[in-house]
Amino acid sequence: MATPMSASRFIGALKDEGLTVVEVGDWRTHNRNHVGPWGPVHGVMIHHTVTKGTASTVRICRDGYAGLPGPLCHGVIDKRGRVHLVGYGRANHAGSGDDDVLRAVIAETALPPDNEANTDGNRHFYGFECENLGDGKDPWPAVQVEAMEAAAAAVCRVHKWNAPSVIGHLEWQPGKIDPRGVSMASLRRRIDERLS
Repeated sequence: MATPMSASRFIGALKDEGLTVVEVGDWRTHNRNHVGPWGPVHGVMIHHTVTKGTASTVRICRDGYAGLPGPLCHGVIDKRGRVHLVGYGRANHAGSGDDDVLRAVIAETALPPDNEANTDGNRHFYGFECENLGDGKDPWPAVQVEAMEAAAAAVCRVHKWNAPSVIGHLEWQPGKIDPRGVSMASLRRRIDERLS
């Protein structure tokens, strides 16, 4: 259980991890805090965007779309490995998920199957959307996967979390498949190595 870090600490943590960070507009105050609390935070969630093209991807993740207002995450990781900060605070990225999964994330134990959606994930997770069509064919450049690893590790390092605090959307909410094409087990191994 942790209080969310400040926006300044967040961007500093990402840069300290060696990431190239792009600040998008008023990202530090762009959030959905008016609809519910953000925090306590317990982990990091990784997504794919189902979009193509960095400019349009960042715009959608910042602004949202009909029925789902932005921001849709905290950072967008493009195919060049840059992290575009689009919001900070509560973001529409996790949706409702499994309370058993949340308990496992908090305890940093093996994840159970996600078989229900009864818990507000937007309150409890940092979210990174990763530019990819999510069709199983769109490639994941090595530099992008490395940035995913580094971004998640940056958040974990500040909160003194370990790799089991990082999950994919598919591990949280029944029916989700993202990040399709990236093994979360492999990504957590990489994060673990980076943190050690």
